[in-house]
Amino acid sequence: MSLRVVVGEDNYLMREGIREVLQEGPDIELVGMARDYTTLANAIEREEPDVVLTDIRMPPTDTDEGIRIAESLRETRPHVGVVVLSQYVDPYYALRLFEHGAARRAYLLKDRIGHRNELMDAIIAVVRGGSRVDPAVVEILVHERTEAERSPLAQLTSREREVLSEVAQGKSNSAIAASLFLTKRGVEKHINSIFAKLGLTTEEDVSRRVTATLMYLTDKPGLRD
Repeated sequence: MSLRVVVGEDNYLMREGIREVLQEGPDIELVGMARDYTTLANAIEREEPDVVLTDIRMPPTDTDEGIRIAESLRETRPHVGVVVLSQYVDPYYALRLFEHGAARRAYLLKDRIGHRNELMDAIIAVVRGGSRVDPAVVEILVHERTEAERSPLAQLTSREREVLSEVAQGKSNSAIAASLFLTKRGVEKHINSIFAKLGLTTEEDVSRRVTATLMYLTDKPGLRD
């Protein structure tokens, strides 16, 4: 069964690039394209998509239209997955996207559109109730948090930091094991150690782990100023 996708993007070249990538994907049906907030909202209402792929900034205000669409869908259509695309690495848009839960939400840089597998992986993840966060965003958050005075991240081993980065991106234990060439049991041990050191919960639900990790990584005095 095809996944119905609606796209919101005001830049013509980017919009056509997304169209090309999606049309190459198996079991993807592109059912709507929009260039502004109102048109996107209407397309979602009309087409009842499984996934919305949207830029953060679109007319009329070019500020946070994509995030507002995601927030609205959480209330009106919680079953719809949302993949938000950003031109710049901005961790706080990511945190805003996930602040009420990471399930069925993904945050990627537009550079990932050129990597078809990464975009398709994010789409499949949100359809299945999971989440994805761009590795570049996680890298910045980890670096800034590590620089904070007396950061608990200093207690982590280099391997534990690698695992933490994978957790924050929304990967399951199995996916982390494959990425880092570890056993699944080894990943579980690392995660238990990480979350104990950071004072976080170790729920198995991947989306909850993403939310908890991102909230921790952005909890640095002065970072939001």
